[in-house]
Amino acid sequence: MSSSTDPIPEVPLVQLLAPSGERMTDPQHSFDGDRAEIEALYRDLVMTRRVDTEAYALQRHGELGLWPPALGQEAAQIGSARALRDHDFAFPTYRDHGVAWCRGVDPTLLLGIFRGADLGGWDPADHGLALPNIIIGAQTLHATGYAMALSLEGLVGTGDPDRDSAVIAYFGDGATSQGDVSEALDWAAVHQSPVVFFCENNHYAISVPVASQTRVPIVQRAAGFGLPGVRVDGNDVLACLAVTRRALQRARDGEGPTLIEAVTYRMGAHTTSDDPSRYRDAAEVDGWKAKDPLDRVRRLLVAEGTTDQFFADLEDEADALGLRLRTACQQIPEPDLAELFDHVFVESTVENRQQQAEHVAWRDSIEGSVVAS
Repeated sequence: MSSSTDPIPEVPLVQLLAPSGERMTDPQHSFDGDRAEIEALYRDLVMTRRVDTEAYALQRHGELGLWPPALGQEAAQIGSARALRDHDFAFPTYRDHGVAWCRGVDPTLLLGIFRGADLGGWDPADHGLALPNIIIGAQTLHATGYAMALSLEGLVGTGDPDRDSAVIAYFGDGATSQGDVSEALDWAAVHQSPVVFFCENNHYAISVPVASQTRVPIVQRAAGFGLPGVRVDGNDVLACLAVTRRALQRARDGEGPTLIEAVTYRMGAHTTSDDPSRYRDAAEVDGWKAKDPLDRVRRLLVAEGTTDQFFADLEDEADALGLRLRTACQQIPEPDLAELFDHVFVESTVENRQQQAEHVAWRDSIEGSVVAS
């Protein structure tokens, strides 16, 4: 009989790039790309961080109502998203700015969501990316249903790389405490659906540490549902790419789902309304800053001969992106709230139309009084 004092078994962590910038090896996973591909990944990391830091600053200046920082989680997002093919589909969380970047979404569209001006502004079919999910864990069920549809449509296991498709669902460690995630894992396993469950374990569900949510590593849940699990260094973009690429191919080949636990760290606040200093100490944060996902890639590139000009040009490109984001944010038009009623029902009801008319009358009266004054 086990007890609460029994040791928790260690789970191997896939790592291909150490914080020092040194290449590592793993018996089952490898990164075979050249320096140009690593430079491209580094560009993704830098540009994603710039989107994040600019949006954070915009919120602090009152231009956004809220922003969920992804500082420290860039490698998990970039590595996994770059493993996707064009015809794959991703279901992100509200924090997956790097995934949106990799799927070709204009980052200014993210600003509209958190300014309260729109619901996202892109067509999911054009980017293979659903709109960010706010309801914690619900997107795992959406992803599982989409993956089941791929199987029913004969888009899995045909051997045709231009046809076979897979799905990836992103969620955090806090979401694993939601029943939706367990239901999705079970349903996907039973039906052998082509979906990869990608958990960004950033150690905190708002203020609740992961140790208060689960006694064993999250990846061990996979075995209980009958699917393979892989634990990867979530601050290692090369490892995240290699692990996700293999899991997605397994899904496309008709071999079923995989759970990936990317061990990373949220270096900033949960959102701009959060004060993380109230529930964690500075020493912990400093320890993870030493594992910064961008620094390790830069060290590798410098060691392998990337020129100073590359980094200078990239910094200029990031500055230009920052300026574009600031300008675009201030030019986002205010939404017409009357249009909200148009999206409540497929076929509007008498009550809905009446409420819309009442709102329009109230809005016009307010605007008229302002003009009159």
